[in-house]
Amino acid sequence: MAQILPFKALRPRQDKAAEIASPPYDVINVNEAKDITMLNPYSFLRVTRAEVDLPDGVDVHSNEVYEQAALNLESFISNGYLLFEDKPCYYIYRLIMNGKSQTGLVALSSVKDYNEDVIKKHEFTRPEKEQDRIDHMTAIKAQTGNVFMAYKNVAALDEIIKNWQLQHEAEYNFTAVDGIEHTIWVVNEDAVIDAITHIFNTDVPATYIADGHHRAASAAKVSGVFPGNNAAAYFLTTLFPENELAILDYNRVVKDLNGLAPEQLLQNLETDFIVTAADNAVKPGAPHQYGMYLQGKWYTLQSKEGTYKTDPVGVLDVTVLADNVLEKWLGIADQRTDKRIDFVGGIRGLAELEKRVNSGEMAVAFSLYPVTIRQLFDIADSGNVMPPKSTWFEPKLRDGLLTHVFGGE
Repeated sequence: MAQILPFKALRPRQDKAAEIASPPYDVINVNEAKDITMLNPYSFLRVTRAEVDLPDGVDVHSNEVYEQAALNLESFISNGYLLFEDKPCYYIYRLIMNGKSQTGLVALSSVKDYNEDVIKKHEFTRPEKEQDRIDHMTAIKAQTGNVFMAYKNVAALDEIIKNWQLQHEAEYNFTAVDGIEHTIWVVNEDAVIDAITHIFNTDVPATYIADGHHRAASAAKVSGVFPGNNAAAYFLTTLFPENELAILDYNRVVKDLNGLAPEQLLQNLETDFIVTAADNAVKPGAPHQYGMYLQGKWYTLQSKEGTYKTDPVGVLDVTVLADNVLEKWLGIADQRTDKRIDFVGGIRGLAELEKRVNSGEMAVAFSLYPVTIRQLFDIADSGNVMPPKSTWFEPKLRDGLLTHVFGGE
């Protein structure tokens, strides 16, 4: 069963919450982060992407950056912008985007559960991204990045979370510049805390990483850097019931055509797909349909019958694209390590794919139909993994609102 714990969050003074809360470190680039912090010096990006306070051109993976992150975190604390909770608590985190609400429980999850597969994974991770967060956590002795988790609904837990929201005032409630509303309640009554812990320990056999595989993997390895530190044996998570989650598409862009002329690629793709020129950007409307943007034109790729596997992983659109396009024709065998491929979350829209190709940075882009939350559970339960970057969840949890410090107050 899943082991979770309440914790003493390091969190913003109430009047500073909206300014401190920042997008996750890995969904924006350095220039975007600098633009945000120039307008808002209280942004938590000064901790999660501390290169914003260093000269242009600094190596973002250098010790200098991680040391600056530690200094900035200490400054936020010493200036009273961030405060420690008086006692271990759980936190309820609600996000509203485009009128749709989803509510999760913020808690510490166990590294032991991660290592023993009580916490289920569905993706491999990229070594360089792991190392970045390992170095960051080790330097600041805290976990700033929330791991987005899912679990199969438990009615009793749904009721507790619903009632707490109805009966208590929220600690934070603000709408970010992107229009997403963030509301957090502090669950600080011992009886309710104990009831939540008990439900997970008895009625939740497993939890599932929805978003944040790198943060989770890094936290598990950091626990080994601090042996005997009980706080480091747990990591920051927000757990959502499955019926509140939906997965967005996670699209691909590739730097070159692996020596092929565009006409050759189009001809080769006809081996496994029906290729049709499109008048507009292609957002796939069904499984096994893809959009491709090449030389300023969109194409629809429809998989032909019998050209893909039917097992839980093989049938996924991300797998079919990997097998029948990326590896077969573009020479990308390992999406985790190949520098020729990049990934674009569906929230950025198809215009972002066009932009990346039109700029000359990339040669071709592919839009995909998203996987479902049930597919994610089934694959994780079977012990299999999806190709990397198979899922994109929105809205994103904000960094800086709830931080797990394991280096002491």
